[in-house]
Amino acid sequence: MNTQPNLLLVLTDQQHADTIRQLGQAHVETPAMDELVRGGTSFTQSYCANPVCSPSRSSIFTSRTTSEANVWTNGRAIRPDLPTMGEHFRAAGYDTTYAGKWHVPKCYPNTIEGFRVLSSGIGHQGTVSDPLVTDGCVNYLHGRDTSKPFLMVASYMQPHDICEWLRTNRMDTGELPYPEIADEFPPLPDNFDAVPEPLSRAIAKKHAGGEPQIGNWGEMHYRYYIWSYLRHVEMVDAELARLLAALETMDMRRETVVIFTSDHGEGMAHHGMTRKGFLYDESVRVPFVVGGGERMPSGVVDERTLVSGLDIFPTLCDFAGIEPPSGIKGVSLLPALKGHALNRTFVASECNKNEQQMIRTSRYKYIGYKDDPVEQLFDMQNDPGETRNLSVDETHKPVLDEHRGMLERWIRELDLAPDLPEACRWEFS
Repeated sequence: MNTQPNLLLVLTDQQHADTIRQLGQAHVETPAMDELVRGGTSFTQSYCANPVCSPSRSSIFTSRTTSEANVWTNGRAIRPDLPTMGEHFRAAGYDTTYAGKWHVPKCYPNTIEGFRVLSSGIGHQGTVSDPLVTDGCVNYLHGRDTSKPFLMVASYMQPHDICEWLRTNRMDTGELPYPEIADEFPPLPDNFDAVPEPLSRAIAKKHAGGEPQIGNWGEMHYRYYIWSYLRHVEMVDAELARLLAALETMDMRRETVVIFTSDHGEGMAHHGMTRKGFLYDESVRVPFVVGGGERMPSGVVDERTLVSGLDIFPTLCDFAGIEPPSGIKGVSLLPALKGHALNRTFVASECNKNEQQMIRTSRYKYIGYKDDPVEQLFDMQNDPGETRNLSVDETHKPVLDEHRGMLERWIRELDLAPDLPEACRWEFS
């Protein structure tokens, strides 16, 4: 009889942290995600390691930063000398399987080192591929070898299809295609108009180059976009419901640890922005729910613990009772799941070919920009919408210096990939 738990990692793509009904989003219906929230622990201060698809995924599956994994932009392969989650768990005796989007480097490969591919999908579109992801996982559960515990990854595309919506609805014509739904549109976020100057060149470029600026959006078009995005979230929730129902039908829920998260967020009109690829919370903060079956408390919302996508790998190792690989940068979340504080001061994220770096401490967020004198410092306790850049406030200079020093020490201690381009390397005096 297996004493190790089964492990299920569910990944969505481009899901804003505040898109789950049970956690307060009133304009969406997410019964499956709500079920996970009620049955587990939700970490509301969870940050991806990089708010871009391939880099974030490389960190999830190695517990290394993207500059260590050598996936500093989309479409790159993980550094070959780093053990991945699939390889590590397979060597420890787990049956390791994968369904859906991989993107390190190919989006939907037929083979992934360390995993048996259950469903490779048929294209970079969630409406088509996501049902096949669920089908592959459910079919596996029905016919699996029960002599081994499993590690299964269900990697969904939605709500990433909002990118297609943005392409086809880029221009605001001043007329809604479906005026009858206008009364259902969510309001704009409180920080919609926030431009926390001074801005770095990278963020100013993001502001100027997005669909809202190109398409001359009015407020109603922004609200139409938010409404549409939440419908994409509901699509992936329906697939999650099918997967959880299969576990329940086969009496596996109580013996299966589930981690639910996303590779990065979505602008969702915060700061008037769309998409991802920047270090404001809407892009870099993600949902993160852990259900431990009968092993852990249920219905817990943890608003204190700082969590990183780097933590997924070591947390799964801890649940399984196996040692994680050496050199990892994440930590196990089991202490936090048991109500204890983690031994960490901050979490860090990289972005956009390593031109942006973030340090998030319990109260502040610091963002540095490569070869740019502009910095950003936000008091996340008093200004969670990141509306006021305190880096130019003389009274916050000690805090700014402290966080800049944290970033420098963090980067100096990284095992940077040998092939990392010089343009992606940070130099300190």
